[in-house]
Amino acid sequence: MTAPRPLLSRYYSEDAYAQAPEPRELHIVPSAGHVDLYDKVDLIPWGRLTGFFDKHL
Repeated sequence: MTAPRPLLSRYYSEDAYAQAPEPRELHIVPSAGHVDLYDKVDLIPWGRLTGFFDKHL
């Protein structure tokens, strides 16, 4: 079960999103690869992540 847990990689994320139950969101960070979301913290959509956790956990 993935929901309500965020996935930080686009690799397989679109397939997992298609199969995941609600609540679910798919947010793709333009021009960012998987490693970029570890190293370039300015690209991470912190507001979306914390908002999702606050609402669902």
